[in-house]
Amino acid sequence: MNGTPLRFTDGIVTIRKFRRSDKFRMAEIANNEKIAANLRDAFPSPYSVEDAQKFISMCLRQDPYQVFAIEFEGEYVGNIGLHRQDDVYRKTAELGYFIGEPWWNRDITTRAVNLICDYGFRELDIIKIFSGVFSFNTASQRVLVKCGFVLEAILKSAVIKNGATCDEYRYARFSTPKV
Repeated sequence: MNGTPLRFTDGIVTIRKFRRSDKFRMAEIANNEKIAANLRDAFPSPYSVEDAQKFISMCLRQDPYQVFAIEFEGEYVGNIGLHRQDDVYRKTAELGYFIGEPWWNRDITTRAVNLICDYGFRELDIIKIFSGVFSFNTASQRVLVKCGFVLEAILKSAVIKNGATCDEYRYARFSTPKV
């Protein structure tokens, strides 16, 4: 990234490159059914140190870097990333994140989402960032709205999670036009 630091902060929350030592805290935080219930089935549950180690190794090989650790008060508390699309969607990225339950409802996720969006628009030349949220995950929907995302669509009966069918709420945020 041409010398661009892989650490961004708003003074309270920081998103940064993973450290291999994050694997222990990641496994501890991610091994939570409440977190897994709001993520895709590819997210391991239960979540082990080995799962965290593999994930961190994959992230550290990214170029450009797209998935970050969320840090609050000097400690790792979750993950956030942009997953760039391809072909005609190459200037679009999907946003994904999770934060450990002890840090819910403290505006940490909101701050991290704003930081990653700024990074994506500025450094990755993204023009649209979207996120699909399960209909029952109202907390995540509130985070996205607070961060300037708009509801683009409701995909009816699009998701099967834990044996139940639900809608997916698709939110999007757009870069500001360059002058």
